[in-house]
Amino acid sequence: MSTSFASPTLDVRVHPGKPPLVLAQPTPDLPNPVSWAGRYRDALRATAAEHGGVLVRGLGLGNPGQVAAVFNEISGGLMADRESFATRRPFPGGVYSSSKWPANQPMCMHHELSYALEFPGLMMFACLQAAPTGGATGIADAQKVLAELPAELVARFADEGWLLVRNYNDDIGSPLAEAFGTDDRATIETYCRANGIDFEWQPGGGLRTRQRRHAIIAHPITGQDCWFNQIAFLNEWTLDPEVREFLVDVYGPESLPFNTYYGNGEPLTPDTVAVINQVYEANTAREPWRPGDLMLVDNIRAAHSREAYAGQREVLVGMASPLRMDAR
Repeated sequence: MSTSFASPTLDVRVHPGKPPLVLAQPTPDLPNPVSWAGRYRDALRATAAEHGGVLVRGLGLGNPGQVAAVFNEISGGLMADRESFATRRPFPGGVYSSSKWPANQPMCMHHELSYALEFPGLMMFACLQAAPTGGATGIADAQKVLAELPAELVARFADEGWLLVRNYNDDIGSPLAEAFGTDDRATIETYCRANGIDFEWQPGGGLRTRQRRHAIIAHPITGQDCWFNQIAFLNEWTLDPEVREFLVDVYGPESLPFNTYYGNGEPLTPDTVAVINQVYEANTAREPWRPGDLMLVDNIRAAHSREAYAGQREVLVGMASPLRMDAR
């Protein structure tokens, strides 16, 4: 069963278990994706804020330049990526590739840069090549996730926040120069101090950082509280067991590339991480990509994920509408 409703400018089709869908139909006065995006910019953003995200099908996006033009038309300007947890390839116009992550491993639900003081309010994705198997970008309603998580777990994270510990190296994740936009130690230290990040240089030139953040924040438009973090995604217990065992063997349990904790530094149990991921899955909407698709995700209202996949896949990403949370 499905329903549809008309906004002043868009027909948004809502199907259970799938993201809201808009079918774009070029017209003589809107002959290309950029003109279409400009006409429906406000309606698209309002739909994403209401539902968490919206999938636009029919624009026929075909190359990075066209994607950058559409992203900028919708957003008014894109953000540079900072503090990324995985390597991205930059394209002209402020667009990036998807995070470099093993294709056979899923990226579980997360809110982009929720560990940074400045983070995007809006995420945009464009599919240039759909994987033949898997690879969907799912979204999960952050208000529903918050409401369905165990009350005692929510209360603790609301009180303490959450802690992210990172150990930067040149082997896994983003290297220093990419994550901070420079390899100059003084500049990195200045950035860390300005962004509530404790840091410690390691023998051999590595960097260990600790940042404590809110786990729940209010949506800037609706005022509704939303579960907003990467507690589960960046935790060791979300990793494939063989991958976790390998990383612990190579780096040691205290020096994993990234790990998350309760705000007081206490480790999370596997059961706690599993509960969070189970609630995410119960509230996930997903639709297989088709080449040319566009998706907008309100980064507070919804978390997003990436399924494991086989074959070739190219999905470009844009981050926009920067917001800033207060440091804990």
